[in-house]
Amino acid sequence: MEPTTLLIIFAIFLVAVLYSSVGHGGASGYLAVMAVFAVAPEVTRPTALTLNLFVASIATIHYYRAGHFSWRLFVPFAAASVPMAYIGGTIHLPTDVYKVVLGIVLLLAAARLAWHFEGAEDAKEPPVWLALMIGAVLGLVSGLVGVGGGIFLTPLLLLLHWARAKTAAAVSAMFILVNSAAGLFGNYPNALSLPGNVWYWVGAAVAGGFVGSYMGARRLDSLLLRRALAVVLVVAGAKLLFV
Repeated sequence: MEPTTLLIIFAIFLVAVLYSSVGHGGASGYLAVMAVFAVAPEVTRPTALTLNLFVASIATIHYYRAGHFSWRLFVPFAAASVPMAYIGGTIHLPTDVYKVVLGIVLLLAAARLAWHFEGAEDAKEPPVWLALMIGAVLGLVSGLVGVGGGIFLTPLLLLLHWARAKTAAAVSAMFILVNSAAGLFGNYPNALSLPGNVWYWVGAAVAGGFVGSYMGARRLDSLLLRRALAVVLVVAGAKLLFV
C-alpha cells in the first residue's frame, strides 16, 4: 500500500475520532483531507457523505443509548432538511465555484471546532417555524457541499439555548445521518464511481467513530485535539480558496 494511501487512512481515522466525540460525522474533516491530498472534486462529495453515513450512525447509537437524544428537538429540523439535502445533492456546481463554497464551509467548520460552547441547563424548545427554516438552509448546504449539517446545527442549538451539550450532540448526529443519506441519494450517479480505496477509508472512519463517539457520549470533551484539527481545516480551506 502506498504511503499516501496510508496517510489518508490515518487522517480519516483521526478525523472520525475527533468529530464523533462531539456527535458529528466528520464530513468537513474528510473533505479537508481529500482537498489536501488533491482528490478529484467530483469524487469528494459522495465520498464524504458515504463516510458520514457510517460514522453518524455509530454516534447516533452511542448518544441515543446514553439517553441524550430528543425527538421533539430533532423532528422539526429534520423535516425540512431532508428534502432540501436531496435537492442539494442533485445540483452540480462548476468546479471553481464548488471549491470556493467548500473552502468557506471548511473555515466555518474550523471555527466551530476551535470554539468551546456551553449547553444551557434551562434549555427551551425552538419555535417550529424557525427550526424548519434553519433545517431547510442546513439541508441544502449539506447536499450541495457534501456535509451533514451538524457542524452548524450544534452551535446554533447551544448559542440559542435550545439544548444541553450532550443533547445537541445527539440530535446533530442523527441530523447528519439523515441529511447525508438524502444528499447521497440525490448525488447517486457520482456515488456509483467512488474511489477504489474507499472501503479502507470506511474502515478507518468506522473504527474512529466507535472510539470518538464512546468517549464523547460518556467521558471526554477533547477541545485541545479539536483545535488542532481546526488548524488542518483552515489550511485545507485556504488551499481551496487561494491556490
